[in-house]
Amino acid sequence: MIVADKKPIEEIIEDLKNYSKILILGCNECVTVCEAGGKKEVGILASALRMYFLNKGKEIKIDEITPERQCDHEYLEEIRDSVDKYDAVLSLACGVGVQFVAEKYQSVPVHPGVNTCFLGVTEKRGLWTERCQACGKCMLSKTAGICPVSRCAKRLLNGPCGGSTKGKCEISKDLDCAWQLIVDRLKALGRIDDFEIIIPLKDWSADRAGGPRKVAREDVQL
Repeated sequence: MIVADKKPIEEIIEDLKNYSKILILGCNECVTVCEAGGKKEVGILASALRMYFLNKGKEIKIDEITPERQCDHEYLEEIRDSVDKYDAVLSLACGVGVQFVAEKYQSVPVHPGVNTCFLGVTEKRGLWTERCQACGKCMLSKTAGICPVSRCAKRLLNGPCGGSTKGKCEISKDLDCAWQLIVDRLKALGRIDDFEIIIPLKDWSADRAGGPRKVAREDVQL
């Protein structure tokens, strides 16, 4: 799941203050789960913005739509007849959705309403933690299903480092040492001998830092 966090409303107001007709566009997928940009959050933000501009004596039209996804042509086409009626769109989707809306509707400025944080999981209500950095070449089979790239503060492919103490990372006593988690998992699986296998240097050319990537499959039917 892509995890995002709400932008400060002061930042959003600064982005939108010169527009008169605004469409707030939610997303019914990841940002709904992490309670940052679903239909509920769209409604709350719309009400807050209406109240702010009303108090400032500014007449402004703010409407709300929450499609299933903003990263898919099919669902963005459903709002085609609506988007051009507005001076600006405020997207509460992740950065992918914001860019795709802007790409698809180039005559209307699109502003982000959330900060995209990481790929993660819901540990409990209100707590999301990182699990993946989308490095492009998964190595989880070698590390018992625990990713040192995203969960080790030093991104060590062979560990733990000398700073690990009692299963905690030297960065913070509240942060589990990823490599201690890997060792414990290997023991539980009866694979502790795998810990002695040296993982070679990673080919980072597939990492997202290397530029935009594409994945295509010929068997996909649209």
